[in-house]
Amino acid sequence: MRSTLARADQAVEQLVRELISRQAADGSWRFGVETGVSIDAYLIILLRTLHMDDVHLISGLSSRLLSKQETNGAWKWHADEPEGHLSATVEAYCALLYSGTIDRSDERMARARQFIVSRGGLRRVSGLLTKVMLAVTGHYPWPTLLRVPPELMLLPESLPLHFNSFSAPARVHLAPVIILSDRRYRIQPAGAPDLSDLLLPRHDRGNSPEAPDSGGTRLFESLLKEAAGVIGKLTTLPKEARKLGLQRAERYMLDRIEPDGLVYNYASATILMIYALLALRYPPDHPAIVRAIQGLKTLVLVRDGLPQVPNFDSTVWDTALIADALQQAGASPSDLPIAKACDYLLSRQHTRSGDWAKSAKRAIPGGWGFSDHNTMNPDVDDTAAALRALSPARGTHALAPQAVDRGLQWMLSMQNADGGWPAFERGKDHALLAMLPIDGADAVAVDPSTADLTGRALEYLGRSGLTWGHPLVKRGVEWLLAHQEQDGSWYGRWGVCYLYGTWAALTGMRSVGVPPSHASVQRAARFVLDAQNADSGWGESCFSDQRRQYVPLGASTPAQTAWALDALVAVFDKPTTEMERGVDALIGTLSRNDWTASYPTGAGLPGDLYIRYSSYNRMWPLIALAHYRRKYGETGG
Repeated sequence: MRSTLARADQAVEQLVRELISRQAADGSWRFGVETGVSIDAYLIILLRTLHMDDVHLISGLSSRLLSKQETNGAWKWHADEPEGHLSATVEAYCALLYSGTIDRSDERMARARQFIVSRGGLRRVSGLLTKVMLAVTGHYPWPTLLRVPPELMLLPESLPLHFNSFSAPARVHLAPVIILSDRRYRIQPAGAPDLSDLLLPRHDRGNSPEAPDSGGTRLFESLLKEAAGVIGKLTTLPKEARKLGLQRAERYMLDRIEPDGLVYNYASATILMIYALLALRYPPDHPAIVRAIQGLKTLVLVRDGLPQVPNFDSTVWDTALIADALQQAGASPSDLPIAKACDYLLSRQHTRSGDWAKSAKRAIPGGWGFSDHNTMNPDVDDTAAALRALSPARGTHALAPQAVDRGLQWMLSMQNADGGWPAFERGKDHALLAMLPIDGADAVAVDPSTADLTGRALEYLGRSGLTWGHPLVKRGVEWLLAHQEQDGSWYGRWGVCYLYGTWAALTGMRSVGVPPSHASVQRAARFVLDAQNADSGWGESCFSDQRRQYVPLGASTPAQTAWALDALVAVFDKPTTEMERGVDALIGTLSRNDWTASYPTGAGLPGDLYIRYSSYNRMWPLIALAHYRRKYGETGG
């Protein structure tokens, strides 16, 4: 029987060939992502409400929605949801009625309606975005939604609650919602479906998502009263204050439109912006709206012959990670695929300041964003990923050393006061915001330090030669040590979930010199080993981030198996039996085409947004297997 190392060698070479064959002409990799059915549904509704009847696209999106429907009529976010997800089902059902491609009396629609009714109807949907879309289209009462007054835009940053205290993703979604909720905007073209039969009376109000959260609601109301008092001192003309607030919200959206017409490259924020501009009496043919529609259509991907619309594209992220993976597997920085990838990444480095500069005033631009056309909203994870890909290539590009130094300085400037790293901006971690009565406020309204971002930043810093003794590195390690869970794991915010966070923390700490004998490292390794499945792989459910505890999936996925194996490689000087079995399990996942191959392992919003990265089933296994064979050599057999 061939050795474990020989099997790893063969798998690495196969993955390298496959990835190189998929590189685009510009040096990037464009695998794309899948973010459920929400944006498919929203685009159908948007096109129909604006009478932009792109029949081919609407028909294709409708067919994809129907292809994702479960036998009980529901739609799911992830395969192990027991029956289905109410919000996703409402979105798909509503969009299909708008599409005109299927009749309400169709048996599939009847089953969807029955599922919605059995779950309490429209009043029970989760997620502010779902409720806003229903309200905009006239299917949900605006007064029941949280109202954020336009005057919020005027509040000084000295107050506990002000607009810029929210996270970057929250702000670009909140600005249009401020406009829409103030105007109570509705757009109902002739022939729009009637969903009033699904707006069921509320029963058991205490368990309804609409029921006020006593602590959060009282807090929010008190903050608004304080804000109103400040505004009252600033102006004696309340109408003028409201008008100015709306103007600032409008300007905020328009100033954050990227070259592709999208707001921060988020489809969801862009769709909200379009409706907000309509609420401000922009005509449907206004250039900003036309460009936004065009930008949304550029996101369309075709999978299995059907179109889908993700909430964003992942080109920079995929390219950076794959370029690094290939180099970890032995590719030289001078090899053409790597050189082309580095050229692409250098062309996407940010050169202008964004909102992040308000909390890091001395920092200069130099980060990278997530998407192909992102120019003003860099993030720590993508910056660290790009730096990994570019750092070995310093001698191959005249500008690479300066680019790497600028990127490193930007990343260091984002370190929070607590020692950890956030995703987008430092200092967006006010505890009051996490208590607001908004679905998912603790995940989306704030941008605190997280184990995955902190671990990944430390991993790159360790590659750069910094060790645990460096003051900035020490603070990052101390943050991780202080935030380890009792079972030895770490919670990962942007991946699913405890396997992801534990892998990031372990590889980060080991990279900067924390010894494998450290108690924290040993506890984390034991968590990973205890989580190994009977088939020797690893898999974690999306329910983990909803319950805030590790929930095994009961099956193994390629990405999660790769994370777990790579974490163990970082800890053990010699391969263990569990690791050798893990290598075989990981190689076995590469040829699967079942539900485990499409299970989402990226996290967006607990319970309401999960991401399937098409690159993850190849790129992360390549990194884990490359690290395995490089560390153990012939001892791996």
